[in-house]
Amino acid sequence: MSYPELERAIGVIKKLRHPTEGCPWDLEQTHQTLLKYLIEESYEFIEATHHNDPHHMEEELGDILLQILLHAEIGSEKKQFDIESLAKRLADKMIERHPHVFGENKDSLTSDEVLVNWEKIKSAKKKSKKYFIGHKLTYAPALTTAFKIGEKSREVNFDWEDANQVLYKVEEEWQELKEELYRGEIVKERVREEMGDLLFSMAQMARHLGCDPEETLREANNKFIKRFNKIEDIVDEQGKDLKKMSQAELEDLWIQVKKL
Repeated sequence: MSYPELERAIGVIKKLRHPTEGCPWDLEQTHQTLLKYLIEESYEFIEATHHNDPHHMEEELGDILLQILLHAEIGSEKKQFDIESLAKRLADKMIERHPHVFGENKDSLTSDEVLVNWEKIKSAKKKSKKYFIGHKLTYAPALTTAFKIGEKSREVNFDWEDANQVLYKVEEEWQELKEELYRGEIVKERVREEMGDLLFSMAQMARHLGCDPEETLREANNKFIKRFNKIEDIVDEQGKDLKKMSQAELEDLWIQVKKL
């Protein structure tokens, strides 16, 4: 089995990073400067997947592959790792963590049992201190992190029993935020803390209601954008300037769009 186009793509990246013949922009990039692009491209792939657009999905996966190849080439230049060592490490890990597929004694496992087995094998490899809820989670989007923290806490029975109990916590945090806002002088740091507590408790509320808070908020964002775009269409049809519309006028249009 050969992958000529993959090999060609690797060659293209090597050319872009050539010290004398490469692209100035690509040569300036580091692992740190490229991070934002990896995140952006991943979210664009998520968008394409939500729209069930295979052509767009292929394009965005290609952009993600670009980021992987760039990081691998930078690692190769520093003699730290390369695309071959990445592939080897990945293949070895998958084989090690799927003994029911690659092992001599192939077991018949359910999907849930596979996940449990995965965590056992993963934990056995860790030699250093590993906290049950580690800071590694915090590098994900904040709402996703809050959701995962709640899931991990639930595993050791440090959780609310149901959504009604979380609701009381949400109301408590909302009240504390209001108290900060109603003070004579607003202390920004305290407001930020109370707002964070409220958002965290809301994420737990979503979890107890069976909603992924990241997905739920993304859907709300899309709904807002869709409605606001409709307002823009109406304003354009009326020959008006959106930026010159009053808040009351836009609110009236918003109500109209919601009724539609």
